[in-house]
Amino acid sequence: MAQGIAAIPDLKEPYGHLKGRMDKAVDDFRKAMASVRTGRASVHMLDGVQIDYYGTHMPLNQIAQVHAPEAQLITVQPFDPSSLPTIEKAIRGADLGLNPMNDGKIIRVPVPALTEERRREMVKHLHKVLEDHRTAVRNIRRDGNEAIKKALKDKKITEDESKRSTDEIQKLTDAEIKKMEEMCAAKEKEVMEI
Repeated sequence: MAQGIAAIPDLKEPYGHLKGRMDKAVDDFRKAMASVRTGRASVHMLDGVQIDYYGTHMPLNQIAQVHAPEAQLITVQPFDPSSLPTIEKAIRGADLGLNPMNDGKIIRVPVPALTEERRREMVKHLHKVLEDHRTAVRNIRRDGNEAIKKALKDKKITEDESKRSTDEIQKLTDAEIKKMEEMCAAKEKEVMEI
């Protein structure tokens, strides 16, 4: 006998949709973690910076080359040199605590060492981001459970299939949350390292 939600025809599509949404939430969390600043320069620190480029908001890495040549420095070299002032302004306004310097050809972004207080603030921020994503995953679980209840009510699945499917969604939810918690713990350790 086939096991699991994917084997139940009336739940296959909702489960695929649910799994995709959970994967997207975890991926979004991974990106949020990558953009959090540690004591080292990383090109991902500027991933969230959007540039107003000829009336269109674009990610920085689409209009410039971003490098981290040293542990405390990021360089940004725009493909179009006329966009230097716009890029500099966007980095300054991104609330990352960075102070870019434009030399006319390239923007140098020194990454200052983090203070103890700033590290603690960042850990708080990490926990808030984690909680937001946990909530998102739980909301997706709720949607999945409602789809199961509806299928049961419409007599498309049996009581046993409903119970097994609900358990499977809970296991998936727990696994996705555990993945995010592990990423957060690793990032927290990285932030607190001096």
